[in-house]
Amino acid sequence: MTPLQLRRTVIAGGLLVSALYFGAVRAAQPEREFRETLYVFGTLVELVLYGEDAAEAQALTAEAGRALQQMHRDWHAWQPGALEELNAALASGETMKVAPRLAALLREGQSLACLSGGRFEPGIGALIELWGFHQDTPPEGAPPSEAEIAALRAAHPSILNLRFDGDRISATDRSVQLDLGGFAKGAALDEIGVRFVSQGYDNAVLNAGGDVNVIGAHGGRPWRVAIRDPFVWGAMGSVDLQPGEVLYTSGNYERYFEHDGQRFAHILDPRTGYPVSEIVSVSVLDTSGTRADAAATALAVAGRADWPQVAADMGVSAVLMIAGDGSLSATPEMLARLNPVGGAFPSAPQPVPLPVAAPDPACAAL
Repeated sequence: MTPLQLRRTVIAGGLLVSALYFGAVRAAQPEREFRETLYVFGTLVELVLYGEDAAEAQALTAEAGRALQQMHRDWHAWQPGALEELNAALASGETMKVAPRLAALLREGQSLACLSGGRFEPGIGALIELWGFHQDTPPEGAPPSEAEIAALRAAHPSILNLRFDGDRISATDRSVQLDLGGFAKGAALDEIGVRFVSQGYDNAVLNAGGDVNVIGAHGGRPWRVAIRDPFVWGAMGSVDLQPGEVLYTSGNYERYFEHDGQRFAHILDPRTGYPVSEIVSVSVLDTSGTRADAAATALAVAGRADWPQVAADMGVSAVLMIAGDGSLSATPEMLARLNPVGGAFPSAPQPVPLPVAAPDPACAAL
């Protein structure tokens, strides 16, 4: 069976990782736990508090759930809300005042896009819509034509074209249409984590479809999070997370469609307008969900040749990359933390030291 055929047999990886991870925690943790599950940002989000009073935990997770739903509404590009209104204003050449939280997120998006050298690009919403990846369900039918893709790319839309006057936002280019799907989950979990800690809840797990933020520990043990094997059912490795760490994975093996025997995945290269095919999975271990979320996407776009420099420029040092041929590459920092599942990795991970960071000096001004 080819890797492509194997990929067709798997289901949503976030649910798999969640089951492996939380099943292990439940077996090892006799203390009380409370969990809240909701569907936001196109995936299941599970909030779990350990060792807390049930009534207090229920109140806190319910409040966090409402906050996540509000962020989902405010940051969704394709449903009525603040971001949809902003996109309409940008397309009309108008300026719009937004909430401080959204303005701050867009500023951070600018910085991450700049540091990635354009591999992470939240300004290509129109391109994402053209491919049909703006919906929760996979696209159907034929891919867009070369002419349609070329027309959108010719405008070079970028989040870097946004201009800020306090919380008032405009753009120098009407082709900019924002889609925050590449880092909204990370930003949302970061914010909820800060809320938990500020209210004195020190042991929690925030899991968005397999992307995980952890707070504290369960007993004397670290949190153990599995990394999905993109080719077969199961996990290929795991990482023990320390308090305050996150693990995010971006892959092209879940959201895709096929036409005339060709497979088109949802991760688009902003520079070409076409889906990424060389890399099937990137996992980033970090202390910021926002940065890890964006970096995982950027490194998948960067590909084998460029990902080490992009990782260094974006400030992430623990990375695992799985290519379409099944080969594994990892930074020394990730190799030191990565454990095989089942006694051995599918193939021996190749160590890839990171170069010295050399980001565009203009990024420092963002």
